[in-house]
Amino acid sequence: MLRRALWRCVLTLTGGVERRGHLPRGGCVVVANHSSHADTAALLAVLDSRHRPAIGAAADYWFASPWRSRVCRRLAAGFPVRRTGGGMDDLLATAGALRAGRAVVLFPEGTRGDGGVGSFHRGALVLAESAGVPVVPVGIAGTDRLLPKHGRLRSSLVRVRIGAPLPSRVTPEEARAAVAALHGRTNAESLRDSRSRRRVAAQMTSRWGLPIAFLWAFAEALSWPLMPELLLAVACVAVPRAALRLSVGALAGSLAGSLLALQLAGAGVQMPTPLTTERMRAQVRQELSLESADAVRHQPWNGIPFKVYAAEGGRADVPPGSWLTSAAAARGSRTLTVGLVCAALGLLLRRYRRFYGSYLVVLGGGFTLALSLIVSGWR
Repeated sequence: MLRRALWRCVLTLTGGVERRGHLPRGGCVVVANHSSHADTAALLAVLDSRHRPAIGAAADYWFASPWRSRVCRRLAAGFPVRRTGGGMDDLLATAGALRAGRAVVLFPEGTRGDGGVGSFHRGALVLAESAGVPVVPVGIAGTDRLLPKHGRLRSSLVRVRIGAPLPSRVTPEEARAAVAALHGRTNAESLRDSRSRRRVAAQMTSRWGLPIAFLWAFAEALSWPLMPELLLAVACVAVPRAALRLSVGALAGSLAGSLLALQLAGAGVQMPTPLTTERMRAQVRQELSLESADAVRHQPWNGIPFKVYAAEGGRADVPPGSWLTSAAAARGSRTLTVGLVCAALGLLLRRYRRFYGSYLVVLGGGFTLALSLIVSGWR
């Protein structure tokens, strides 16, 4: 159960995992396509714990050293299967576990493929016939994108489809055909998406994405009433991989805009500040008189807009260097946190992308309500 929870959590954070179908009651031999090391994690995440699945792993690779052997046994429920003589004996040694109701998971291709389903070896089927248990075909899709062969880990939704049990006397060709059909059907299923999410993602990953984040935050530090975190909540959920870049761009825009606001206010220029109140400005003047530039540390928590601190800081003759240092710490903590949290939300809810439009409606409504309450609270 702990192993299943671990891998389910890991795959949820890397794009999500979905399962269709269930294993039959009692012991069974699970045969699946194999294109990535992540296939083991996917199966451990979706197969029910009452079957206590055990994964056949190449002895010459996963059990080549004591350290790797311990990792394979404890985290991947692996048992060694020799690929150069003696492998059949290794498989037949698990027949007792099958009769006791466990599931033994094997990749009959013997090695990772390049996307298709290769020919099957007979070992898994001989084991099923020896133990008198059914063979369950499983198709896995998405792991080749999540962790490509000889590639790096990246975000991808993983989908696992468990097929109907096959009799223990099934031939390798019939088992391969069943797995290939499940894999092909699962791979062909398009992930339902929202048109609005696709448009936002296309804009934010284009050459305009970073300038938009920078200019939005720059304008907010001067006069614009909508905080850059609202943009990040829209963009980072739509395209999580751009979250850090957009968050850093928004932070840079906030700091640059606040320095200009500081200089303008010090020169006597009054910028419009919609959705602010006199009580906000009085509170900021009091904080600045006591703490100087360090007063901006209160901004992420009290609801007073950043532009009020920047303008009042200029009127109080706060030195630009001190202001930049304090503002970077205060704004950076909130802006980067919001961006990364929204990116994590986008990854966790990847399978629900089709509801992105509804998310925008809820986000807009929640932001409007919160802003109204903050402004009325400071009147």
